[in-house]
Amino acid sequence: MATDVHRPVTPQTAVRVEGLTRSFDGRAVIDDLRLGVRPGEFVALLGRSGCGKSTLLRILAGLDRDIQGTVLVPRRKAVAFQAPRLMPWKKVWRNVLLGLPGKPARAVAEQALDEVGLSHRPDAWPKTLSGGEAQRVSLARALVREPDLLLLDEPFGALDALTRIKAQRLVGELWQRRGCAVLLVTHDVEEAVLLADRVLVMDEGVIAYEQEIDLDRPRDIADPRFAQLRAGLLERLGVDTAAETA
Repeated sequence: MATDVHRPVTPQTAVRVEGLTRSFDGRAVIDDLRLGVRPGEFVALLGRSGCGKSTLLRILAGLDRDIQGTVLVPRRKAVAFQAPRLMPWKKVWRNVLLGLPGKPARAVAEQALDEVGLSHRPDAWPKTLSGGEAQRVSLARALVREPDLLLLDEPFGALDALTRIKAQRLVGELWQRRGCAVLLVTHDVEEAVLLADRVLVMDEGVIAYEQEIDLDRPRDIADPRFAQLRAGLLERLGVDTAAETA
């Protein structure tokens, strides 16, 4: 029997998952998984392709309910995917408000667009946006929901290196300003160490390892402690860091 309650369990918990199992064609992609996220905590989730990361995020978002176990999440949550998923026939500000209940005013969208640095593009059509701009519209669409939990599924994966750095910085700033809990699914270990309070490694359908990131912000990738944390996580993912530096 699946349980999916859209509220925090306690003031100390934004997400609580216990005994979560999700199977496809008789194979458990997620197998008796347990997870906790504190209010305001930034958590990054790493793992090899096919380990169940995106499936877990979809379950937390309420997009996949064919589960067993207990999933307790905030009622107010939002998700941004790798593909911005903008409607090409709607202007940017209308895309930001897409799916919101009632008839929110244009000013609501404009405020969110200003927060992501797109105050000058509310009337643009999606086809005229760069990849980075489209992803920022996707973030604005998440922010207008005033989420207590923001779920990010590889949101920078399709961006070029420079745009990706700018997008990472923006997400970090938005998180610190908003104070919501964030779960970021990523393949990028450096990105995880750069942004997260805690990094989880998923393997064979469970959280196999976790690492607290106790570095001061803003973080410096040249810091030897940063490099040490990155190397440790890469090893947990099966990457030979000695060969990498040879």
